Amino acid sequence: MQVTITVNGTARTDDVQDRLLLAHYLRDTCALAATNIGCDTTSCGACTVLLDGESVKSCTVLAAQADGHAVTTLEGLADTAGDRLDDGMHPVQAAFRAEHGLQCGFCTPGMVMAATALLADDPDPDEAAVRSALEGNLCRCTGYHNIVRAVLRAAEAMR
Repeated sequence: MQVTITVNGTARTDDVQDRLLLAHYLRDTCALAATNIGCDTTSCGACTVLLDGESVKSCTVLAAQADGHAVTTLEGLADTAGDRLDDGMHPVQAAFRAEHGLQCGFCTPGMVMAATALLADDPDPDEAAVRSALEGNLCRCTGYHNIVRAVLRAAEAMR
């Protein structure tokens, strides 16, 4: 089947198998490696992207379901955001760097995308709201403290 998906601001039309997951479409067809695949069962959140601005785990969305929609990945976050910083990073990306909200980095793209969706819906979250919003994204390295601080810092920077 053929799908047309706007990926990071650019419309693409590709032939895909009807059972192709969005995560595999992004990685294999679009060559966007930041969308990590950790589980294929929605358990880890490493594959989180924005679908029409909403946080989704791309390992459980078919590419066919994204037909006619817009997908933003970590690679396109700063490019598609109007609030990009001078260093070219989105405020959430910059806050993760400043607060050391990553160690191995495997979960980071999904965490950043989930945090971005949270801040679009709630520009002034408290710690409990941040923890709740990130609940479906697992990190095996950091213990979440720096990640939560990073999201709160990004919220402050974006206000």
